[in-house]
Amino acid sequence: MTHPIDNLAAAAAAPGVERVDVEAVNKEASRSLYKKRVPVHPKRVWGTFRKLKWVVMAVTLGIYYLVPWIRWDRGPSAPDQAVLIDFPGRRFYFFFIEIWPQEVYYLTGLLILAALGIFLAATLAGRVWCGYSCPQTVWTDLYVWVERLVEGDRSARMRLDKAPWSADKFIKRVVKHAIWLLIAVATGGAWVFYFADAPTLAGQLLTLDAPTTAYLWIAIFTTTTYVLGGHAREQVCIYMCPWPRIQAALIDEDSLAVTYRTDRGEPRGAHKKGDPWEGRGHCIDCNQCVAACPMGIDIRDGLQLECIQCALCIDACDTVMNRVDLPHGLIGYDTDNAMRQRATDETPRYRLVRPRTLVYAALIALVGCIMLYAFSTRAVLELGVQRDRNPMFTTLSDGSVRNGYTVKILNMLREERTFVIALDGLENVDVKAVGIPTEDAGSVTVHVDPDSVRAVRLFLTVPAAALSDAQAAIDFVVTDTESGTVARHDSFFVGPDQ
Repeated sequence: MTHPIDNLAAAAAAPGVERVDVEAVNKEASRSLYKKRVPVHPKRVWGTFRKLKWVVMAVTLGIYYLVPWIRWDRGPSAPDQAVLIDFPGRRFYFFFIEIWPQEVYYLTGLLILAALGIFLAATLAGRVWCGYSCPQTVWTDLYVWVERLVEGDRSARMRLDKAPWSADKFIKRVVKHAIWLLIAVATGGAWVFYFADAPTLAGQLLTLDAPTTAYLWIAIFTTTTYVLGGHAREQVCIYMCPWPRIQAALIDEDSLAVTYRTDRGEPRGAHKKGDPWEGRGHCIDCNQCVAACPMGIDIRDGLQLECIQCALCIDACDTVMNRVDLPHGLIGYDTDNAMRQRATDETPRYRLVRPRTLVYAALIALVGCIMLYAFSTRAVLELGVQRDRNPMFTTLSDGSVRNGYTVKILNMLREERTFVIALDGLENVDVKAVGIPTEDAGSVTVHVDPDSVRAVRLFLTVPAAALSDAQAAIDFVVTDTESGTVARHDSFFVGPDQ
């Protein structure tokens, strides 16, 4: 099939026909494929869910900004910041918990628990995470509050958008963007405090002595917060975030969601005070639910990908119901099954406990128990052994065979500990350590500093007669002399072919 633009181009090239700017036509056609973004100016609302969102915003922002400043005494030579991701020291501190690099599986477990928690919440009540706790929602709410504080409510902001530039408009825009940038800088600054001692880094930032990476990350988070919270807003939720697509696989007909109850609202239409309600629905088509929506959608069109379930439309509608002396709940949390049951004059039933919610709850309990058991039984001593590969072995002048090893002992406590290194699996083995005097030929005693790793160079010597094979399995056994804690690591001893 020939494209119309191709026909247009051919016609433009024909003799006797007025020339057409094909490039301009193509550009106009391509532009028409995309809809220009219409800024969304949500209206201020009051009500239960708006109050809940304020509380969640205050709690989440308070946690984010204040946690790096909480102190936690871990003893001498240890950082006293309660929550700290210490890359130079290769530690993650969370109050009384200290995670080493080799214990990254704890972080994996936390991510699994977080994912399962969001799955369970979505199955029970849709996108409650998106509507209340998502960082994009929280910071966008904060930015909208600032915008409303400076420029006024919805109608005033819309008029200001359309108004020509004036001194008043210029001042308001400068003040708004300045406050937005301050919030963005505070956001980036708070983030870097999680990776260094907060008071020390704050002083370095003020005196311009902080590491370059700190300024770089502050700049990155300042930019992303300002752009995503101040300008992109609902576009992040619609186009950038995968969660709207994922939630479709998590919800079912018994999942609660913000719903316009068509059985009560239709047929809708304008209503004047004193008019009867017989033969019509309770929706007066005031569009207050649309005006309050931060995504700019109409909840009366049904469940939509753009809806973040913030429930502000419920507060807006309940306010209108108060004015027309009707009960609340024209828009509210409801389920598809309850809507169908109500349409057939059945009593709606809400099933929070059902197979998929039980599965998610069971998985959360299982993963939580596994993590709790692993943490309560975690070792405070770890042992690593690396055998020399070149040479594989050395034959001494008396015929005995020697192998070299590097033994690494990790002391995870904040106190010096003394360990004894011994061998299992070989008879008449002589153990020597480089730089450490040996009192017993079969073992070596070493001291390891608090919260550190010590590498010990060992040489094992065995008489040739004691080797019955070219390779013998052995175990390195390290014992804490005070607590009796034992760590073992298997290896092998190599000799000449028999």
